[in-house]
Amino acid sequence: MIRMLLPALLPVLLHAAPAAAQTAKFQDTEMLDSAVAQFTGKPIGEEGGARAAIDERLKLAPCPMPQFDWRGSFHDAVVVRCMAPAWRIYVPLNVTAPPDRSAAGPDAKAPEAVDVVKRNDPVTVQAGGAGFSITRNGIAMDDAPAGGRLRVRVERTEPPIQAVAVEPGLVRLPGWAD
Repeated sequence: MIRMLLPALLPVLLHAAPAAAQTAKFQDTEMLDSAVAQFTGKPIGEEGGARAAIDERLKLAPCPMPQFDWRGSFHDAVVVRCMAPAWRIYVPLNVTAPPDRSAAGPDAKAPEAVDVVKRNDPVTVQAGGAGFSITRNGIAMDDAPAGGRLRVRVERTEPPIQAVAVEPGLVRLPGWAD
């Protein structure tokens, strides 16, 4: 019986195998788009979100744990990085142009933002939405002003998470309702 079915099923199996191998061979760009939106807290096309979706023709090696960070001090792009296999892409954001400081003169200094969270401070990590709230204790790994991004270690054995400083001792996961 199997010998009779094998010739009929062989073309179907051979046709389906390359498609299955193709999907597992490259990084899912839709997943990266969702992760960038979660990181910025804004959807694609909105002010503060990605300008456009990541090009689906991009053939990146699959990454088990992509990392996200801001590019530069104006946060005009998100750096998506994979440590193994090593690759990095920049996702440009919809942001207004930074203020022109050249008109103020070369000696003018930008007003310094006061850090509400300092490195090694104990912090409460908060996330929540309509009808629920979750908190977790952690240790700040960076200094950050209110609204600034920082890394927080919640487990010694896990990589740090990204959070947004709210006030001294309190940070919130990006993308969650206030």
